[in-house]
Amino acid sequence: MDNFEYCKPTHVYFGRGVENSVGTYVKAAGGSRVLLVSGQGSAERSGLLQRVRTSLMREGLSFFELKGVKPNPRADLVYAGIETARSQGVDLILGVGGGSVIDTAKAVANGVPYAGDFFDFHLKKAKPEHSLPVGCVLTLTAAGSEGSDSCVIEKEVDGKVIKSGHNCPQNVPAFAVLNPELTFTLPPYQSACGITDMMAHVMERYFTNTRGVSLTDRLCEAVLLSIVENGRQVMADPYDYDARANLMWAGTLAHNNSCGVGREQDWASHHLEHQLSALYDVAHGAGLAVIFPAWMEYNLNHDVMRFAQFATRVFGCEMDFEEPERTARAGIAALRSFYKEIGMPLSFDEIGAKEEDIPRLLNVLGVDEKDRLEGHFVSLKRSDCEQIYLLAARYGRKPR
Repeated sequence: MDNFEYCKPTHVYFGRGVENSVGTYVKAAGGSRVLLVSGQGSAERSGLLQRVRTSLMREGLSFFELKGVKPNPRADLVYAGIETARSQGVDLILGVGGGSVIDTAKAVANGVPYAGDFFDFHLKKAKPEHSLPVGCVLTLTAAGSEGSDSCVIEKEVDGKVIKSGHNCPQNVPAFAVLNPELTFTLPPYQSACGITDMMAHVMERYFTNTRGVSLTDRLCEAVLLSIVENGRQVMADPYDYDARANLMWAGTLAHNNSCGVGREQDWASHHLEHQLSALYDVAHGAGLAVIFPAWMEYNLNHDVMRFAQFATRVFGCEMDFEEPERTARAGIAALRSFYKEIGMPLSFDEIGAKEEDIPRLLNVLGVDEKDRLEGHFVSLKRSDCEQIYLLAARYGRKPR
């Protein structure tokens, strides 16, 4: 196990009706003038935003609003939020929505005290030294942004659409409000995308070269097993409170790094997928369902026993000690089968991506054959990434 530091100061308020006290949580976090960030209308239509406003007013807090966050959140709304927050003297950013809303809130919070362009952080040109505190009311169990130090934003730079994340301690929310009931009415496809995203967050940590990490292996496996079990139940009965609750908490644990301390992590699949969602505006979870099994298939022989361990412990595949590769491949097949069961795509064709666009994807990814590599479990060159995209593009096609 590697040396590590671990500090996650997010105060979690979990359960039925907790969103009705959000004003109290804002005051406890030191906020008095709030920028309320939301999406494209579902939180308004459900009455959630009005309950949040009422709670803020009940506590005597001033608030201003930034609406219209889209999936794969864009930089233009971040700039608008920074301008509003500065002009109104905002001291806390409150995101009400899913990962895209919360990431937009984080980006605004980073940008307000920064003299330059907030996207400098995403281009690795600078690191935030200060940030406004962020709170969130979660409505979509997926990204884990409510407990993570990650923030992903999309922007067009020099004619290329770049979707890029950055991690820093300032991105960790001061508080998160988690009521599983707020996810009851999610469309099945959104629920499935969230389930896939959560699993990917765990698997990016699970496939590691670090030895002596049996505890976090078991934590990863427990979270994955819970996601699969409760994910199936949620797809069958979206109003099952306990299944939604377990899934919501699993989403937080999947990405607050509880499962990742003391071990090298990969993240190549996420970066490969970001190019798909940037170019085609596909849901992040759907893109991961296409990319992650292809990444696994391509890197199988790097550590076949780790893939076999995943297969036996997560999906209950029988271990073939004479030919462990069979077990490893059975695990990949089981993962794809689960994705298909919950309604996820498995190939480029199913998300409207084109094989002929792979050079564009690679150019934005920015890898080469020598110096700029991708991932850590296996260091991938441009040619490796091309092969993974090709596996994803051609999966399910009949041989010519």
